[in-house]
Amino acid sequence: MIVFPAVDIQAGKAVRLRRGDFDDVTVFSDDPVELARYWQDQGAEALHVIDLDAARTGELANFPIVESIVKALDIPVQYGGGVRSQKALALMAGVGVHWVVMGTAAVTALHLLDDAVNWLGERLVVGLDCTDGMVATHGWQERSQMSAIRFVKVLAEHGVQRVVYTDTARDGMLGGPNLPGLADLAEVSPLEIILSGGIALLDDLRRLKRLDEPKVVGVIVGRALYEKSFTLADAQAVFAD
Repeated sequence: MIVFPAVDIQAGKAVRLRRGDFDDVTVFSDDPVELARYWQDQGAEALHVIDLDAARTGELANFPIVESIVKALDIPVQYGGGVRSQKALALMAGVGVHWVVMGTAAVTALHLLDDAVNWLGERLVVGLDCTDGMVATHGWQERSQMSAIRFVKVLAEHGVQRVVYTDTARDGMLGGPNLPGLADLAEVSPLEIILSGGIALLDDLRRLKRLDEPKVVGVIVGRALYEKSFTLADAQAVFAD
């Protein structure tokens, strides 16, 4: 189980949103690159980086910062936000991002998804962002007509191997993750799953561990780490054995 510290970038700063609301922002660092180095120094095995501006608009507004983060680190980076074109795929793969997370385009442009699978293979991850069980798109600003359970089956048919599952109502709220939803998804999903959203306490991670679901291979933690609910070492220790 990989514990991914999250670095979300908006307007050049490292921030956290509540429920994906772009107007409900907390700034945690003016220097996302230095913050990324901090997590590596704290023992992170990998880092999860999101360009929030790109997620909303499709324009890779913070690409130079992402490039600097990748170059500054020795650990792998997982990147998401605005990956909706061949150009975006090429930029992220070319700069050395290890896992590229495709969100909206995986729902709206299956031909691009097929190109991404052929190009990136297991390095491609799809963001499964859910609102009331339905897939959300465009930085969570829109809700599609496809259920999460149906979507994972479509992804598997197209050769995707891993998803990042986020319940948008839980993200940034420190109210605990949607573990029942995760368990339901894991029961039917043929894909590996990374959980994101809602982790608030070490007990949340302990409950995740007790699910004992082999398809769940990682967890992304953001606000809880920044507000010092627990340390990265504490989180990693939960899964150490």
